[in-house]
Amino acid sequence: MAIEPEGRAAPTLRDVAQLAGVSFKTVSNVLNDHPQVRESTRARVLAAVEQVGYRPNLAARNLRLGRSGVIGLAVPELSQAFFAQLADEVIRVAAEQDLVVLVEQTGGLRERELEALRNPRLSLTDGLLLAPLGLTHEDAVPDPAGRPLVVLGEPLFAGPVDHVTMRHAEAARAATAHLLGLGRRRVMLLGAHATERTGVAALRYAGYRAAIEDAGLAVDDALVVPVETWDRRSGAEAMARVLDAGVRMDAVFAMNDDLALGALRSLQERAVAVPGDVALVGFDDVADGRYTYPSLTTVEPGRHDIAREAVRLLRERIDDRARGELEPRVLAPDFRLVVRESTGG
Repeated sequence: MAIEPEGRAAPTLRDVAQLAGVSFKTVSNVLNDHPQVRESTRARVLAAVEQVGYRPNLAARNLRLGRSGVIGLAVPELSQAFFAQLADEVIRVAAEQDLVVLVEQTGGLRERELEALRNPRLSLTDGLLLAPLGLTHEDAVPDPAGRPLVVLGEPLFAGPVDHVTMRHAEAARAATAHLLGLGRRRVMLLGAHATERTGVAALRYAGYRAAIEDAGLAVDDALVVPVETWDRRSGAEAMARVLDAGVRMDAVFAMNDDLALGALRSLQERAVAVPGDVALVGFDDVADGRYTYPSLTTVEPGRHDIAREAVRLLRERIDDRARGELEPRVLAPDFRLVVRESTGG
């Protein structure tokens, strides 16, 4: 690591160019990741950068490029563990690229999600990552501010917008199949949205249904439990109602971990053994699930990859803004089933 002596001027690009034996322009091209630079030249310049201790002036570079170095992230609620952990991942990944993240909460409300697209504060950012819950295809209009946009969710916007989503149906199918593979035959689905046809709840229900039918069973409507809000309180209350009504089950697939954690509380309050009497699986792999007793089996949806790909796509949109050459892209990172104590792991 280079150490700058006290009183000495900070190293400049010209110092780097002189040491590397290249032009000032070549150094600039390397530091701006220009593709038409030979690898041998790039390596020589980067070695010179390290040797002289040059550090780029990011503020000046962003000003020259007409950028702020800030991106926006609009999520429903940071009180929901999944979105809090997603925001943490996005901030970490963005920092690796010298980007600052401005976080907004929408409450999952359509009006506030639309406002996030037009928010004057967010208009100062170079681009926006949006995790919508309330928007529908009827609301899918291009961003009027013309800012680069990446949606964290199912394909929603037409035009030059990228989407990074999850493998909802496949993951739900795998989670339900895991329960069936344990010999469970009355698997309850907690968190259904009865009127939803295209959203996350509908996709996870489709995966649940496919696994039930794969096992040669019929879906029992009494085991499909609607819960509008996917939080712990709602999960606990819904599970309590089902137990009090005498509905028989030997397993539960909860649409997310917050529902599962609430359900676990109600099961324990009624002395229902988990996993002895009822095996339990959640979705999202929030941190709290590792420390409950029993610890929670869950789907890890690829949160780190979602954050990394979303920031990468947004950065590419920002860099391509003047040309508009990028076609819309939809990415869905891989998931994994994390087996813990709530299913006997």
